[in-house]
Amino acid sequence: MPIRLIRKDSFSTILKNYFSERNETLSLQPLSEIITSLKREDLGVFTAYLKDNDTIKDNLTFYIHNIFQDKPFNLSLTEADILSENAFYPEFKKRVLNKVLPPIENENTIWYLVDNVLVTPKKDLQFFQNSPEDKLDELFQLLKIDRFISNPHVKKELLFSLNILAWRVIGNALDVDVMKMAPEYRNFDNPFLALQNELDVINADFNQNSDFKFTSTDEVYKQTKIYMDQCLEFVNIAFKNSAKYGISSKTNQALLKIRQQLNRMSDIIKLFVIDDDRDYLINSKQLFFNILKYKSHKNNLRDLVSDSTRLMSHLITNHTAETGTHYITSTLRAYMKMFWKASGGGVIVGALCVLKMLYSYIPASDFAHAFLYSMNYAMGFVMIYLMHFTLATKQPAMTAATMAKVLSDGNSRNTYIEFAHVVSQLFRSQFIAFVGNVLMSFPVSLIIIYGLEILFKQNFAFDKSSRLLYDLDPFQSKAILHACIAGVFLFISGVISGNISNNAVFFQIPKRIAKNPFINYFFGQRIAKRLSVYYSNNWAGIVSNFWFGVFLGATAPIGLFLGLDLDIRHITFAAGNFALGLYGKDFVITSYAFWISFITVFVIGFFNFAVSFGLSMLLAFRSRKVEMSEAREIFSEIFRYFVRNPFRFFFPIKSRLDERSKRMIDEITTGSTNH
Repeated sequence: MPIRLIRKDSFSTILKNYFSERNETLSLQPLSEIITSLKREDLGVFTAYLKDNDTIKDNLTFYIHNIFQDKPFNLSLTEADILSENAFYPEFKKRVLNKVLPPIENENTIWYLVDNVLVTPKKDLQFFQNSPEDKLDELFQLLKIDRFISNPHVKKELLFSLNILAWRVIGNALDVDVMKMAPEYRNFDNPFLALQNELDVINADFNQNSDFKFTSTDEVYKQTKIYMDQCLEFVNIAFKNSAKYGISSKTNQALLKIRQQLNRMSDIIKLFVIDDDRDYLINSKQLFFNILKYKSHKNNLRDLVSDSTRLMSHLITNHTAETGTHYITSTLRAYMKMFWKASGGGVIVGALCVLKMLYSYIPASDFAHAFLYSMNYAMGFVMIYLMHFTLATKQPAMTAATMAKVLSDGNSRNTYIEFAHVVSQLFRSQFIAFVGNVLMSFPVSLIIIYGLEILFKQNFAFDKSSRLLYDLDPFQSKAILHACIAGVFLFISGVISGNISNNAVFFQIPKRIAKNPFINYFFGQRIAKRLSVYYSNNWAGIVSNFWFGVFLGATAPIGLFLGLDLDIRHITFAAGNFALGLYGKDFVITSYAFWISFITVFVIGFFNFAVSFGLSMLLAFRSRKVEMSEAREIFSEIFRYFVRNPFRFFFPIKSRLDERSKRMIDEITTGSTNH
């Protein structure tokens, strides 16, 4: 039934208006007005008023019991704040819809009553939780609801809720994909089935005695709690095994739902425990608070996103962490190896710069140009990856996961100086990779464009030179914004790599390839095994680099189509484009244009690094539950380390911490390999 606007009268006025005589109405309006007025005043004054006015107290008590009488509340225990869908997106869509257009509920339920009495359930819950306990106890006693937990109808609803949750838990837990996550339980009695057997005993006891209750020492109660704990341990083991077996979004959601339902069952069964007479009041209040708490979170989007994505982000960063260890140099030999690998990447990027410029001359639609640019970048990045070269800004998305794994390690968290040393190793690795990329991208672009002019007697860079140099002026163009966009795409490519690695493990793709009867029959077992190993080692990198290229190539044409000034700027491509711009102008430009373009190349590199590394660190920190409050202390230690040892951030100077950092990184690599 609809409720009219709530008046802002004092509770005494409201009580006199509604309860001067016996009120047999089932309208929720009086209760809504009372609760609203209570939040503006004091619970102690309210209870004192009821003690001084017996008639109003008795009439209010009758009204409360009348509107709550025999109303089912199992939905508030089995549905509220529990995942109802088996996948993230349907659950998210459902909660958004419920927020915008609340569903139509059965008016004869506590679910409906709470929704229509409480204006803001979360604030109303906080009001009652923050109220003095003695005053709240007194209110429950005055209204004669201090023993409603002993009501047979209430017990029946609690037991019915317990059984509903148990049936759902068993159904989810026996799913094939869920069982696969915890093979440790294959040779033991399934704890979920054992839990159901105990609930059958409880159901039989209730049917024989409606005054059914537990004490904390009852054997059935203790055994039920043990099985619940074993079921929760099953879920914990399944989550731990996700790094070994991989996990799908659906399985992740199913495990989250099982854990929520088990915790809810634990909350419910505690309400049956009565060790002394005061427990009736304590449990009655607890049921009241539980219903308010569950209902206040029933459409919570933040908790849904947080719970559903934490494990997936952990797995993504776990798989990229092993790759990230290859981008951190700790010796002079590794430092120079990084330089040569980056130089190889610079050679390919120099060629890509010229190819993209040539593609721009082709008369074609925006879609066709987006396709050409995307394939140009994608094939180039895949080549860089397969030839074991390095693209400098690909490092942050991979190394951030490694950094977070080091930081979240139990031994390293006690001293941030070791972490700061690893940061210095990362920074100098990024620095030398920048140097290698830029030093080769610039001259290779010049050599190729010069060769094309000799071959075709035409300066292909002439018409594009002004635009290329304009794009390198941050005061006239949106070079910084475009560099940040490239950084976002670098981060996304790292996420794609980790996600594909996780899916490969979960769906056992390498093993499927090795055991595939078609491949084994036509190509032999040896080829099948080699394909399996190749897929395992390279497929995630190939796909992530391919999509990174597509993102970079399609951004400008899509921005043009939408009428937005969207584009990307990448340090290595910026260096190549700088070379093409100079060549197109016959190296005759103002000193301002030269120096602003030269400086902007490195500014672009900084924002590429900062955005991709920052986003990756946030994901990695969140996945490993590294407290953000530690950030200030961490960065302070890094700054102090930089002041004391500035050259270590650019050159491989030996340190007593080298061995320790090498050991930590080796542990990460070994751990990832074992998974």
